[in-house]
Amino acid sequence: MALTTRRRALTTLGAALAGAVALPAGQAWAGGGHPGPRPLWHAHAHNDYEHPRPLFDALDHRFGSVEADIFLVGDQLLIGHDTSELDPTRTLESLYLDPLAALVKANHGSVYRGRRQPVQLLIDIKTEGSSTYVELDRHLRRYPHLLTRYAHGRVHPGPVTAVVSGDRAARVPMEAQTERRAFYDGRLADLGGAAPASFIPLISDNWTLNFTWQGEGPFPDAERQKLRGITGAAHARVQQIRFWATPDTAGAARDALWTELLAGGVDYLNTDDLASLEAFLDAHPFV
Repeated sequence: MALTTRRRALTTLGAALAGAVALPAGQAWAGGGHPGPRPLWHAHAHNDYEHPRPLFDALDHRFGSVEADIFLVGDQLLIGHDTSELDPTRTLESLYLDPLAALVKANHGSVYRGRRQPVQLLIDIKTEGSSTYVELDRHLRRYPHLLTRYAHGRVHPGPVTAVVSGDRAARVPMEAQTERRAFYDGRLADLGGAAPASFIPLISDNWTLNFTWQGEGPFPDAERQKLRGITGAAHARVQQIRFWATPDTAGAARDALWTELLAGGVDYLNTDDLASLEAFLDAHPFV
């Protein structure tokens, strides 16, 4: 089958197959009549698609947020960290949207059985933002009962909240919409700006560009106050905060930084080490 034909077939069948996706057996979040283990809403799976089982490994570790990088190739949204990794069978639908739709169906309206808080799907655009978002919007509209929706000034929560990150040009077509199934990942420059939480519910930025501390020694008081000022300003506007480029090598420095991030009100801890963050958050139940 030619590559273009194959991609069209995947697109046509994507939403139709959502209810037929095979879910891993025996998982606490996959069907059944009682709530499963407590989800870790502060846990964000950075580059989630690089794990052996994208999405499902993060759910096994009870993560509340997963991140998928997308490239627009033709009319397909392919998943990968760079172009050398792209595979026409690894699409946003096949790895994320279809499995999430199947889970929500199995769990009667939620990703985690008995838990109504939406799971966050952070979609990082790696190709030109405006054109990629326009195609992404078409894809998301095939899942009308899966996603949190913005319509004419109101937010209607769904089982999954899609947040668009990456190339900044996506903002233009998103802001022009009066109805959409995705939200925008802002930067610290957007903090206190005119855009409301109904457009920018999440503000993410590079830790190393804003702070010098890497977990070694005491957290400088000036930086601690800066962090708390950032989170306080965001929370006052019902926005959440995430930092990327935080230390992610196992050890005391990483644990010290995670502790200060939580104490400072940061909403998502970024990691590629799913098991370590799960263990850390289980040891810090106050969050």
